[in-house]
Amino acid sequence: QVQLVESGEGLVQAGGSLRLSCAASGRTFSTYTMAWFRQAPGKEREFVATIRWAYGDTGYADSVKGRFTISRDNAKNTVYLQMNGLKPEDTAVYYCAAAWGSVGIQPRMYDYWGQGTQVTVSS
Repeated sequence: QVQLVESGEGLVQAGGSLRLSCAASGRTFSTYTMAWFRQAPGKEREFVATIRWAYGDTGYADSVKGRFTISRDNAKNTVYLQMNGLKPEDTAVYYCAAAWGSVGIQPRMYDYWGQGTQVTVSS
């Protein structure tokens, strides 16, 4: 059974940094695409960043490009989201997700989800 467990929630001031972690278990994830999504109150869940586990190639939403970095640690079976230059509009619950194969950025394409972790950025 696939489990994704996020950690790293926090409250930071604008301009600050946070690193989120997603510990994955229950599968060999080398054939998976991993992603981070976020959902702010009253808004739809939106794509943030993606990485294909086997190749390490990444993709980002325009709103976070140049500020956020997604990476993975094969030995720890963990995906990270390093967030720098945080803005109040980055405030949301952040979710880790996994999908078998190479998929796009629509939430419906992802089969497995973590429970979410809260990121709050004050102005």
